Amino acid sequence: MANETYNPWTVVNLVFHHLAQQGLHPSLGDGGHPGQPAAELLRALGIEPLLEGDGRVQEKVRDELAQLREVMLDEP
Repeated sequence: MANETYNPWTVVNLVFHHLAQQGLHPSLGDGGHPGQPAAELLRALGIEPLLEGDGRVQEKVRDELAQLREVMLDEP
């Protein structure tokens, strides 16, 4: 079977909805950003998460681009 990748939130959302339907109250990340624990959950299930699925990656890229524009183009 070829390696498949998924957005972590798709699978985590499915798992959490299933657990909630069973009357459980799942939590992930102990109040912090749940992206890393979600990715670890997927890996435990044998699924390699996509980096694009992690909003922190996209946020970091936007921040770095903003810093570059500020330095190189003198834009706030």
